[in-house]
Amino acid sequence: MPNSQLQISDEYRPELEAYLEERLYEFNSATTGIHDGRLLNTSAEDDNGDIVAGISGHTWGGCCEIRTLWVHEACRGTGVGAALMQAAEQEAVRRGCRQIVLSMHSFQASRFYERLGFRRLAAVPNFPRGHENVIYIKLHVGAGGEQPQLDQRRRTETIDNAGVR
Repeated sequence: MPNSQLQISDEYRPELEAYLEERLYEFNSATTGIHDGRLLNTSAEDDNGDIVAGISGHTWGGCCEIRTLWVHEACRGTGVGAALMQAAEQEAVRRGCRQIVLSMHSFQASRFYERLGFRRLAAVPNFPRGHENVIYIKLHVGAGGEQPQLDQRRRTETIDNAGVR
């Protein structure tokens, strides 16, 4: 890195995030030969046009990743989150995705995702301190009607400071 200057900041830099995502997608696509990546988002608005719930994610290579789901506190429990997830899931399947993955913290909406058919796949402890970052997956029936299966030898694992338990 000759003549490079490093900058560290706690400011939101959407142009940097977009640039890094584009470079990473270029590398990943060139390496895998998979070039079908597309953004996926949906939102719900109230009568004033204010966003009260939304999903942000993407599809790529037969997989959908939900990166963010948020529902305004006043709208939780009304079905708007489930409706958004159903819309995103239908679009992901339409795009040929056979699995949906997401990660969330253990203090967020694990029962919500489990009711929607997601299965806990893995957890990272103390992320944040005292809680877990949990990865969930939902598999979908393939084009020929076959039900995809997770390797049954694999199960939810939690990694702690002492190793895998």
